[in-house]
Amino acid sequence: MRSAVMAHIDELVRAASDGGGARDPLIDQSWRRCMAEYRLDPAAPRRAYIHSQARLREHRDALDDLIRVARFGVEALYRQVSGLGYVLILADASGVAVDFIGDPSRDGDLRRAGLYRGSDWNEHLAGTCAVGTCIATGEALSVHLDDHFAGDHIGLTCTAAPVYAADGTLAAVLDISALQAPAPKASQHLALQLVTSFAHRIETASLHNGFRREWILHLSRSPEFADIEPELALAVDAGGRILGFNSRARALIDRALHRPRGPSDLRHAGLGLRLDALFEASVDDLPLFTRAVPVERRVLRLRGGERFYALALEPAEAPARTPARSKRPARPPVLADDATLGPMARQAARLFEAGVGLLVGGETGTGKEFFAKSLHRASSRAAKPFVAVNCAALPETLIESELFGHEPGAFTGAAAKGRTGLVQQAEGGTLFLDEIGDMPLSAQTRLLRVLAEREVTPVGAATPQAVDIRVIAATHRDLAALVREGRFREDLLYRLAGARFVLPPLRERGDLTALTARLLAGRPGSPRLSAEAAAALAHHAWPGNVRELVSALDYACALAEGPEIGLSDLPPTVLPGDAGASPPAAAPTGDDALDAALRRRAWNVSAVARDLGLDRSTVHRRMRRLGLVSPNHGG
Repeated sequence: MRSAVMAHIDELVRAASDGGGARDPLIDQSWRRCMAEYRLDPAAPRRAYIHSQARLREHRDALDDLIRVARFGVEALYRQVSGLGYVLILADASGVAVDFIGDPSRDGDLRRAGLYRGSDWNEHLAGTCAVGTCIATGEALSVHLDDHFAGDHIGLTCTAAPVYAADGTLAAVLDISALQAPAPKASQHLALQLVTSFAHRIETASLHNGFRREWILHLSRSPEFADIEPELALAVDAGGRILGFNSRARALIDRALHRPRGPSDLRHAGLGLRLDALFEASVDDLPLFTRAVPVERRVLRLRGGERFYALALEPAEAPARTPARSKRPARPPVLADDATLGPMARQAARLFEAGVGLLVGGETGTGKEFFAKSLHRASSRAAKPFVAVNCAALPETLIESELFGHEPGAFTGAAAKGRTGLVQQAEGGTLFLDEIGDMPLSAQTRLLRVLAEREVTPVGAATPQAVDIRVIAATHRDLAALVREGRFREDLLYRLAGARFVLPPLRERGDLTALTARLLAGRPGSPRLSAEAAAALAHHAWPGNVRELVSALDYACALAEGPEIGLSDLPPTVLPGDAGASPPAAAPTGDDALDAALRRRAWNVSAVARDLGLDRSTVHRRMRRLGLVSPNHGG
């Protein structure tokens, strides 16, 4: 095995130095990226990197709708390939495996190889691999045995295909992999066809799921399959504008618009185009392409190009509205066995459903975003987007364009095709504004106008666009004090805070045992606490609140060698008698908390950022605003 790895390293170095290679072009190009752009060392071990459960949850939550839609297709594909030793992975656009199906009896081997939930297959980290190289190129491919860059991976065979969102951006990657396979790469040809076919099905199902109340147009080159499994699918609104498409329809539009092929993070130019600008039919003609018309008469032509057999699916009718007075939202799925948090969550759910703006306070780490997300999921808007914005993490120079979007060429560095802002991305759903106290005054003024008029005007645009959103804001700071200091608009505070809720710190909640049990139940093997470990957690003061508890459990689960977590598995900071474990009974908040955290951590900004759950840039920004200067820098 060692000699094979050394020969592989020699081939990598030769391919990178002379610019040539005997591999598939996608593999050769990836090898050169790994060496020239990422500066990866071919001789360095590159073992699997698997994210913590907390980090994995963040990735899964961001892709929640697609995971749910894709699950049926993922399970159907796995049933076809499991007998050949394959596992199935659905990774997000950053390369993290958010869903996984494999043989439970081989969990240990699969986890060590990185063929597991939470594994990171970004090309920058793992080198040439099916998921990472698919993300880099936008192409379906097989990376077979020593096609892989890393010597640790040359025993694997992996085949992946991209899954595109309805707006043309990469949403996910579908991958089937095996720990071993026959040597010829041609043995993976069927795997490539299968994974590409199922990725296409997931895209089309996701399009249907997201645009139920719009026209869906199916296009096929063969009349026999026009009504069964479409090649191309588009969503069209009542005004005839194209709202979304699967990747095959995107490729057709690219050809019609003479756009270069390839992955893109930008809003696609085809979105918003009128149907009759591309096809010899308008939205008024779509009833002529429904099932009531024989398929041979449903011929639709691309302007100046191909002909297709079409099937137009009419918009679903909106469900009848229940009178508001009789409607009771579902109980929000908050971890609310606590006597204070439970009634608070139920009251907040009723107010949110009624359209009252909510302001959520509480110390850092108390779960403000989770609280907001639970209200959204218990509401009538649950099927629409939940868009979370950390106002403290957005650069001040870009916060307006990120929130409100911008037109093409609106400013230096603006995206060539413009950008849809986060406010509009929350259309029909919920916009969660975390750390609202850190929003610059200029952006506060524009946000107030959005909330008052329910309209948003992208940077560089002249005409406002209507938006339908609910807003939940959160902060651990005293906004009233910021108003007095002139750093926060009073009228915005009253607009946001139709009702105010302060989440209790974990040390004041009565549900620590139940909360810990729920957090452990979602982990592999459902680990449990020993009596000594449970007692240690019960006596800890939890200055970092729920976020600190999740981190402590991540640490303990990683060290525990069996199903029971013992006292020695817990992080030192929560063990009895630890100097850093017990803060004052009333933990400082706001600006005082930053000052105290900096002094406690000897002005180590990285450590403080981890403690407070903030970006380092946010900590530096607050330090500049408060005039806090590290004594280590000579004042």
